Amino acid sequence: MTTPDTTASTQTAVVTGAGSGIGRAIAATLAERGWRVIVTDIDAEAAEQTRAVLSGTGHEATRLDVTDAAGSAQLADDVADRVGLHAWVSNAGISAMARFVDVSTDQLDRSLDINLKGVFLCGQAAARAMIRTGVRGTIVNTASMAAKQGRVPFLADYVASKFGVLGLTQAMAFELAPQGITVNSVCPGFVATPMQTRELEWEALLTGTTADGVRKSWVDATPLGRLQTPDDVARAVAFLVSEDARFITGEALSVNGGAYMD
Repeated sequence: MTTPDTTASTQTAVVTGAGSGIGRAIAATLAERGWRVIVTDIDAEAAEQTRAVLSGTGHEATRLDVTDAAGSAQLADDVADRVGLHAWVSNAGISAMARFVDVSTDQLDRSLDINLKGVFLCGQAAARAMIRTGVRGTIVNTASMAAKQGRVPFLADYVASKFGVLGLTQAMAFELAPQGITVNSVCPGFVATPMQTRELEWEALLTGTTADGVRKSWVDATPLGRLQTPDDVARAVAFLVSEDARFITGEALSVNGGAYMD
């Protein structure tokens, strides 16, 4: 880690999976709005690349495996003790496409470990550190449009993990409310990221069409008429960690251009 600028008025947020895609956009948006950001990713080099492009000073980058309970706790405690831990964004996640009957147990375990267990362990680490230091902080979990409907092709293990994130978010919100800690989730739709690029190719292969054809079907399914960007999600996260959202907890905010309405 680098040594931060410890300006007393600066609030600090940890963002997981921030080496690229939505996580990088969240880190950048929070930095633009005056947050000190602790950029984490399982790829330490990618985390550092994100940190290097953030506006402002005092940001840090470090490797974090979200399935490592001890490592997550160590990071949360270190940040809380040095500069204060005010927000934690559990964004790290993976996907892979296969027909339900073809999903391997290894793939199922990996999806649940990173997408759900990782959110659970990081949430525990953040909440414990906030409670210990008396911070009435906020936790945001990245879920998915696929957390609200099972009508998603070739992503059964991903859907299961993201449905779990919604339930976990509500359970965390209920139990942590007495400590003044809010917990919410965001549910993106078709986001233009490196993960989406892979999914376009996978779905095209599984359906016997083309990546362009799949992309068009995703745009056609979105009433606002375009694929969403990581910045669309990042701005929603910035709202949820802001003072404007202090009386919102246990919610799953859909950010998908109307592709799924609830």
